[in-house]
Amino acid sequence: MKKTKTIYWISTSLMCLLFMFSASMYLFAHERASSFFNNLGFPTWLIYPLAILKILGVIMILTKKSTFLKELAYAGFLFDVLLALAAHVMVRDGEYMPAFLGILFTSISWIYDRKVFKNNN
Repeated sequence: MKKTKTIYWISTSLMCLLFMFSASMYLFAHERASSFFNNLGFPTWLIYPLAILKILGVIMILTKKSTFLKELAYAGFLFDVLLALAAHVMVRDGEYMPAFLGILFTSISWIYDRKVFKNNN
């Protein structure tokens, strides 16, 4: 069980750091984020709502106050990184590694969440 908890907390910590980093970039380096969004063909009005949702998602996953909201956060994170990966591959900018890591961290965290907190799900 210790190994399972370790895997859960490492993957969850890396996932949360990745999403908090991107949310902080969206909020504090808006011009840089805008250029990324323009390059990928996404509207820039999405930047602030995505930043807020990423922060709320991290809070939901770490606090586990609501199983439904936690699952919604995991789903939202997975959709976000899958779409980011697809967008980077389509524009061929070579910036797909953070999205790939996001898929990996989110998937492992979600799988091990069920193993560690099986009584709460």
